[in-house]
Amino acid sequence: MRPSILYPLFCSIDALNGVGQRYMKLVGGLCGAKVLDLLWHLPSNIIDRRCRIPLCQVQNGQLWTGKVRVVEHTPPKTKKHPYRIVVEDATEQLILTFFKTFGDSLTKQFPVGEERLISGKIEIFNGMLQMAHPEYVVNAATPEQMPQVETVYPLTAGVTNKMLNKLMKQALNNVPQLPEWLDEHLLKVHQWPDFRTALWQAHHPQNLDDLQPSSLPRRRLAYDELLANQLSLAIVRGRLKKQQGRVLQGSGVLKQKLLNILPFSLTNAQKRVVAEIESDMFAPYKMSRLLQGDVGSGKTIVALLTMLNAVECGAQAAIMAPTEILAQQHAAAMEELCEKIGVKTALLTSNIKGKKRQQLLADLQSGEIDILIGTHALFTEDVCFQDLAYVIIDEQHRFGVRQRLNISQKGKNCDVLVMTATPIPRTLVLTQYGDMEYSKIDELPAGRQPVTTTVMPLNKIHAVVDALQRKLSDGTQAYWVCPLVEESEKIDLSAATERYESLREILGEKVGLVHGKMKEAEKNAVMDDFKAGKIKLLVATTVIEVGVNVPAATIMVVEHAERFGLAQLHQLRGRIKRGSAASSCILMYGFPLSEISRARLNIMKQTEDGFLIAEEDLRLRGGGEILGTRQSGFNNFHLADMSMHTDLLLTATKDAALILQQDPNLASPRGQALRTLLYLFERDEMIRTYKAG
Repeated sequence: MRPSILYPLFCSIDALNGVGQRYMKLVGGLCGAKVLDLLWHLPSNIIDRRCRIPLCQVQNGQLWTGKVRVVEHTPPKTKKHPYRIVVEDATEQLILTFFKTFGDSLTKQFPVGEERLISGKIEIFNGMLQMAHPEYVVNAATPEQMPQVETVYPLTAGVTNKMLNKLMKQALNNVPQLPEWLDEHLLKVHQWPDFRTALWQAHHPQNLDDLQPSSLPRRRLAYDELLANQLSLAIVRGRLKKQQGRVLQGSGVLKQKLLNILPFSLTNAQKRVVAEIESDMFAPYKMSRLLQGDVGSGKTIVALLTMLNAVECGAQAAIMAPTEILAQQHAAAMEELCEKIGVKTALLTSNIKGKKRQQLLADLQSGEIDILIGTHALFTEDVCFQDLAYVIIDEQHRFGVRQRLNISQKGKNCDVLVMTATPIPRTLVLTQYGDMEYSKIDELPAGRQPVTTTVMPLNKIHAVVDALQRKLSDGTQAYWVCPLVEESEKIDLSAATERYESLREILGEKVGLVHGKMKEAEKNAVMDDFKAGKIKLLVATTVIEVGVNVPAATIMVVEHAERFGLAQLHQLRGRIKRGSAASSCILMYGFPLSEISRARLNIMKQTEDGFLIAEEDLRLRGGGEILGTRQSGFNNFHLADMSMHTDLLLTATKDAALILQQDPNLASPRGQALRTLLYLFERDEMIRTYKAG
């Protein structure tokens, strides 16, 4: 149950004065529906009204604040004309203009001969100073009614800054004095204020430095959020370790048989990772581990070796892939090897129907199938295993948390391994996968040659096509990647279908097309022709980003590369690193090219290190949608910025571990305060959800 002290923060924003149904919808769309959501909406700028200069010194377009005396009123001759009021300070006259307003109200607000304190934007027209609709007008005798520094928030249509400031004032007044959850020594070292003061200061910046993530109030708030996240993940990790699992310690016979027939030796990184996974499988608790390996690092063979350990124990294993192409690739690679060592594999996708499906499900339930490879089809109710003990989920970010939970529940106390080829920065591993053990394949197989990456403008496309024509004539295969399937009115990009037709006119029938809107059978037929060498150039969308394995394809052209994220470009380039031949990647960009896009393309040109690319991606994107991956279970932090608060994250991770070591049940006075912190940042829900990990 949420502590009652937090109730004022979790009530609906329509509990605040001035928020009706219409405004609730607008503000709710901008920030969220709760008072707390409003408080997490931090300012982005300030308007400083403290500078007071004479009117004679003011510049065109400048914000001016000062005391004036009202000289005269000039009502409009027609409705089309503005109402004008002449005011002056000791140095110059200023004309205030008002449109669509009532003269009576203006004569009351600006009595002739009286002084007013006004603030607004100055414009010079026909040599005269003018101010249209002053932002503030207060009696000169009560200057405190005008804010000296006005906080500016990110806005949306229909929401004004003045109204948001009024709501924020009410919301801040609702913040209770919460018990201190941070260590006293930490507070002293960083000179941080308490939570309530930090929140108030963050919403009342006095200068531009106060708006930065490096300011003391914002660092305090960021640390609170990171500590809540790391503590909740540490709690989940501790609970998972206590969950009863099953000991899966095979004889090693099948594993050795497989190693004996492999045409290559495992890298040291692969050997290390297999040992790490097996140590979890041998233990009596449930395994929950993330395996990260760059494109082409050999995750599939690691997956198979560890699945054989489960099979040696008389149990079944399953590997789930996000696309049929990837599932088929896994099946093709594993079936051939498993057949030689007497292990039965099967492929299950939504396209397998009728008697074939019924027979497959019967074999699965009877235990004849040792390893099942599939897509989302593994989730369906009629898929029943005899004894599922080990589940591998490939390209984890394509599956939601609930889906991961569904497949692991098909067995008894299943060990779960999630794999990804998307390199993840250390900060993301800590914040998003802190509930899981972590393994990393940081070594590529021997013999892989580097890819030569070239960046060039789209206006050189004819030269690229000419060079490609020569290469295809020599027997080379290539990819041509386009970002859209069909023309978009909003984004003027070449569609894959249009590019396919234009290239087919030049290069003939050796050009094929594959995209996400094609039927699965159609797509598979094209891919089969490409793998067989009948198609020399494959025009495609990012459907080929994951799981396409054609070693003979050594050239990739990416059209409008500036439209892709770094992670996507890295994944795409990985498609031409499957063989031992040298390969080339051409990144073509359109104009205008933003600074961030230019930086992205330069990074791709300079390095193939996926982990370095991921770190740069994080730096360029900031704390937003990192690696272009939106997924269930990924946190978008409200207050912490991963590009600026890495040091706080590392401290919070250590702090969380120490807290649970000293007070595992959070029963001490500080522990009780930390429970409030978890509820404040809504990590109570996260703890429940992450049990699916």
